[in-house]
Amino acid sequence: MQMKPRRSVSPTNDVSSLLAEMSTSGFQGKKLGESVAIWEEMIRDPECTIILGLSGAMVPAGMQECLIELVRRRYVDVIVSTGANIFHDIAEHLGIRHFLGHHVADDAALYREGIDRIYDVFAYEEQFRSVDWQVADFAAEIAPFNASSARFVERLAGLITCLAPEGRSITAAAAEAGVPIFVPALCDSSIGIALTVARRRGVDIGIDQIADADELTAIVEASGRTGVVYVGGGVPKNFIQQTQVIASMHNLELGGHAYAIQYTTDAPHWGGLSGCTFEEAISWGKESPETRQVQCFCDATIALPIVTSALVGRSPVRNRG
Repeated sequence: MQMKPRRSVSPTNDVSSLLAEMSTSGFQGKKLGESVAIWEEMIRDPECTIILGLSGAMVPAGMQECLIELVRRRYVDVIVSTGANIFHDIAEHLGIRHFLGHHVADDAALYREGIDRIYDVFAYEEQFRSVDWQVADFAAEIAPFNASSARFVERLAGLITCLAPEGRSITAAAAEAGVPIFVPALCDSSIGIALTVARRRGVDIGIDQIADADELTAIVEASGRTGVVYVGGGVPKNFIQQTQVIASMHNLELGGHAYAIQYTTDAPHWGGLSGCTFEEAISWGKESPETRQVQCFCDATIALPIVTSALVGRSPVRNRG
């Protein structure tokens, strides 16, 4: 067996070069470096559709601008997100802020002050509820409505752009770039709360989650190749993974995703999907033995800014036929 010498990582102010050196180091630093190389391969592959699975409180934790840049450069083509991230994203677009807090806090005192805590990030509940009411009122404006979450989020992008033309959000950037955002568990979020309020008012509003599965699978089926990037795991990860199974049940054996990256802190031995390895996914036909894949066990709030900065530094050009 021919072995390659392990390289030592040299300190540098060039993030792209740093990640390249890390890819020839060891442990999770190596995995982080490898993930940049694989993501760049996806970007340079003209036949590849890149699908981003987004879970965890990424927007409250300050990852919004990184995600906007990925969308703006078309380093992702489709997003599948939790409803919470999209809610916090549109709240930020409308001028509602998240604040520096602390993970050691008197939560009973915070409750009395009307402050919500997301680990070490604080926010005002009343401000969040103001967004809930706006979304509920918007539902009444577009009713009757019964379509996929992607169609609803696209309409929502129009609302926030109209209300705050100077605002910045993943939602607005995605709508402008033609990047659909699917939220397969939309009801499990403040947006779901708002739509429940609207329905109880008699508004004819419905999110067709089966349409979500159908529309996302159709995108996968129409792609020459697909690459997946999972920030965390959860519902977005499996929702993307199962498109391969749905396609196979319609006599379209796609062979699994061609590229796969995951940043997670969940271990596989507990049996949860967020820690499920890509090797395990091969047994389901969701990945293939030839898939270019890497799983980096790292907090996404550490991995995402570093990886995004490295990609921006390398500036690969997207050329999709």
